[in-house]
Amino acid sequence: MKRRVLILCTGNSARSQMAEGLLRNLAGERIDVFSAGTRPSTVHPLAVRAMAERGIDISQQRSKHLNEFLDQPFDEVITVCDSAAESCPLFPGPARRIHWSFPDPAAAEGSEEERLAVFRHVRDAIESRLRAWLESL
Repeated sequence: MKRRVLILCTGNSARSQMAEGLLRNLAGERIDVFSAGTRPSTVHPLAVRAMAERGIDISQQRSKHLNEFLDQPFDEVITVCDSAAESCPLFPGPARRIHWSFPDPAAAEGSEEERLAVFRHVRDAIESRLRAWLESL
């Protein structure tokens, strides 16, 4: 049976969206991946651009509220921001909670190129953590 993983963040606009795209790409058919937020907004255009540079299209992903997933079983629930870790509800079933804190690239200031560089940095940090986690499974 496939593993089910839910990645949570506050806005479900950047970190969790990039993590969803990366994990889906890295794990292939082994894992069903979902992302959601405690206060969803929209998928950030710079997250879409940073992922497109890796050949991963997240432009069709949408920002979702975690309430959409409360009645579903997950093997792991990964929080990628401190706020979501604090407000993450208990999920039914065997869901193991994992918390990784990444800075919010959407909060970056400066020119578009400077902000995109922050998105790339966070994308790469998330990818590194996901690769190590997958190797440990």
